Amino acid sequence: QVQLVESGGGLVQPGGSLNLSCAASGFPFRLHPMTWVRQTPGKGLQWVAEIASPTSTNYADSVKGRFTISRDDAKTTLYLQMNNLKSEDTAVYYCTKKTDWALGTRPPGPGTQVTVSS
Repeated sequence: QVQLVESGGGLVQPGGSLNLSCAASGFPFRLHPMTWVRQTPGKGLQWVAEIASPTSTNYADSVKGRFTISRDDAKTTLYLQMNNLKSEDTAVYYCTKKTDWALGTRPPGPGTQVTVSS
């Protein structure tokens, strides 16, 4: 059974930083490209970033240069380092397998709330 548990969210001022984590289990993590997505109230899920390997990453234009996605396959954990946060980054952040995202499957985890506000 696939389990993905996000953590690391919180309240931060504009310009601040957060590092999100996603603990994965129940599937061969190292074999799967992984994705971070986010959801704001009243809006659908928005793709944020994806990683297949340390040298294969992609980012949404809105976060490029500010966010960094990474993974530790030994710890089966996905990360999202977020710097220079803006109010528009406020959302619930989820991790998911890239294949599930492509199929339109809703992320299974609880998500972690990120609030950027002064």
